[in-house]
Amino acid sequence: MSTRPNRKVLMGSYHLGDRAVPFIRRMEEAGLEVIRNPFGRIYTEDEVIAALPGVFATFASVEPYTDRVFREATDLQIVARYGVGYDQIDVAAATRHGVMVAMAFGTNHEAVADSAFTLMAASVQRTVTHHLRVRGGGWGMDIHPGLWRLTVGIVGLGRIGKAMARRCRGFEMRVLAYDIRPDVAFARENNVELVSLETLLRESDVVTLHIPHTPETDNFMNRERFGLMKPTAHLINTSRGGVVDEGALHEALAAGRISGAGLDVFKQEPPKGSPLLALDTVVFSPHSAGSNLTSEAAVGNRCVDSILAVARGESPGTEYLLNSEVLHPGRGRMSGRQA
Repeated sequence: MSTRPNRKVLMGSYHLGDRAVPFIRRMEEAGLEVIRNPFGRIYTEDEVIAALPGVFATFASVEPYTDRVFREATDLQIVARYGVGYDQIDVAAATRHGVMVAMAFGTNHEAVADSAFTLMAASVQRTVTHHLRVRGGGWGMDIHPGLWRLTVGIVGLGRIGKAMARRCRGFEMRVLAYDIRPDVAFARENNVELVSLETLLRESDVVTLHIPHTPETDNFMNRERFGLMKPTAHLINTSRGGVVDEGALHEALAAGRISGAGLDVFKQEPPKGSPLLALDTVVFSPHSAGSNLTSEAAVGNRCVDSILAVARGESPGTEYLLNSEVLHPGRGRMSGRQA
């Protein structure tokens, strides 16, 4: 095996394009070779595998990191996820193959909460419907509820859910929350009512989802749970598309069993051919909830910090690793090898 240090970093994220982003320059100035995504879209599994020989780190987007990828990518030491979701990464497989999975926790939750609140306001107030009506030469309004003092149900009271709760306080909203491990102190200090999921669904004017997509949360919002919601209620999803049964959501909206939805994420992205696209009761955004100038810099720099640490033969910090067990002697690909 060659003793020449491996200096290649693969950029999975395609939306950065060829932009001269400061956090990418940090890697280049450190002597790393940054390989940009040439496709202008998400890598397929085969494309990831073909790109990884000689690569020690990936600045990962939502391309697939499967057992097959980790098995083939013998030079890979770290996947630094440009974001906080990791359902596209087989973490157990990464661990078996000694590859660290580093996250950017605590960097974009305020941006996601901004977007969730915006989608909520647009959905409740029929903003897009009114916009398109006027732009098309029409007139007339749809009478809708106001935002002030609505009841908002937050499913998942983590960083993003808490940020959402703080925003709701400014509109004097009643805030309900459901979480399997609730932060009782935060709830008490911020006048958040911790309730059962059934109570939250029955009493909320808006249900906003802030949970990860796992086998346990797959199709979390299903036909039965939509049936518990008010006919005037709205669903907001800025988490992951897999937590919503999109067929059941379409059915509930088309039948008037709920009033509207704001969706940033989908099971298939982009959601080409989805019947949801034909409904004027849904507001859409392109999986952009966590992206603004502030969060892009914070997330990017956190990823770069992890990559540069590994390039120096150091740990990114266990607080950012999903699988810190790979740091144990003999487990990780850092052992006996320089990045």
